[in-house]
Amino acid sequence: MSVSFEGVGQVCATFLGGKLTEGEVVKVTENGTVGACAADDGFCGVAICCKDDACTVQVRGFVTVGYSGTAPGMGWRTLAADGKGGVKAAEGGVNCLVADVDAAVKTVTMML
Repeated sequence: MSVSFEGVGQVCATFLGGKLTEGEVVKVTENGTVGACAADDGFCGVAICCKDDACTVQVRGFVTVGYSGTAPGMGWRTLAADGKGGVKAAEGGVNCLVADVDAAVKTVTMML
């Protein structure tokens, strides 16, 4: 039996925001606009579709992103942007439910 978190609780919103990469964590930069996160930033969600000057951002539900540094632990953890599009374990940031960590490919599945 396999485990899947794909699509569970997914809530998305469309923002303005150009030059973003699908799969990267993003932050709100001004009214109705998202942008890339710097290292240690809190994030509002993950860019899932970016076209022209608009970006659909997953703001709730389970999502898988890359991580850097030490693998986050399981359960409720505080994560921050790593400045490279992914996340890292941090003292300050966003509380997320970590459900799966794949150390081989350095991804974390978390609930926003």
